[in-house]
Amino acid sequence: MPDSHRAVVVAAPDSFKGSCTAFEAAEAMLAGARSVFGDAAEYRAVPLADGGEGTLDALLAAWSVDARHARVHDAIGRPRDARYGLSADGRTAMIEAAEANGLPAVSDVPLRPLDADTFGVGELVLDALDRGAGEILLCIGGSATNDGGTGLLRALGVRFLDENGDEVAPGAAGLAGIARVDVDGLDARARAAEWRIAVDVQFPLTGPRGAAAVFGPQKGAGPEDVARIDAGLAHLAGVLADVSGADPASYTDRPGFGAAGGIALGCVALLGATTVAGSELVSDAIGLPGILADASLVLTGEGRFDEQSLNGKVIDLVARSRPAEVPVVVIAGSIALDAAECRAAGVTAAFSIASGPESLDELVRHACTRIRETAAQACGLLAHEL
Repeated sequence: MPDSHRAVVVAAPDSFKGSCTAFEAAEAMLAGARSVFGDAAEYRAVPLADGGEGTLDALLAAWSVDARHARVHDAIGRPRDARYGLSADGRTAMIEAAEANGLPAVSDVPLRPLDADTFGVGELVLDALDRGAGEILLCIGGSATNDGGTGLLRALGVRFLDENGDEVAPGAAGLAGIARVDVDGLDARARAAEWRIAVDVQFPLTGPRGAAAVFGPQKGAGPEDVARIDAGLAHLAGVLADVSGADPASYTDRPGFGAAGGIALGCVALLGATTVAGSELVSDAIGLPGILADASLVLTGEGRFDEQSLNGKVIDLVARSRPAEVPVVVIAGSIALDAAECRAAGVTAAFSIASGPESLDELVRHACTRIRETAAQACGLLAHEL
């Protein structure tokens, strides 16, 4: 590497699920790069996420802030401590909904798909508003809930009433009984805030590919529950469409509204929220194009590099965000794309961390070491180009 040129090596991976976090993967990649380039390069770790697990940690690292803590309720109403992020200027709150309504938090008891609700997510929002936040970035993957965001809205002061004027039961159980939505008590700060909701899937709200049909069973819903939840979400969409003046089909058929039991539905209808791909939200929040603008080499990766990786996921985002002349190297647990497909996606080369036939358990156990060694091999090939 010429002395006159100080290369900038950026490691911007997603997590390798089940084995190492995005931060650990980034550090391992940079360790491999350092073993090749030494002090002749500058190194930047930029852990990323696609709106699902790990998004909060990625933004905390990017913002160089510590997590805030709030006492909230889990999906079945039990008190729990939950984290969220607040930008250094205090304006932007990053809330990973699963910190409150996540499936792992209620896995110690029989799942309750009709009762679980998002009230605790709303409590996290309230805590952020109390601290002065005016922008809410809400990442909604990993939920145990199917309530269309009604619990979140109840925490913010909205009332969902039946024909007698009484509040309906929380969770999916009460959706079909909603006759009127009372927004008089909606927190003015929540109404004024800018909301962006990160969705990690593109399924619609209802139907055979909707929230209940696709994700209900993993939240404990049997066939009768799935039908009831689906009908309840369709009814809620109609009621909210009456309030907002929208076409009900624009809610039931909209891609992404099926994520996390329909949380986006209520937030879009009553709070003016917009939905975005999770990776785009993270990119905007940390200013990824600017970070990559002077890069000489970008290392990225995830557990499996396949066609899904090219549909708004982290690798796709990185490839689109860096200057066209900068090489992008993917390091992954497994690779399902050929060389031509990689080049078409803007990826210079892709390397698997597997050194030979071995079990998944072995790969998981040694993932960080393998990532480091694979990064060193890749950087060795590019050493004379930087």
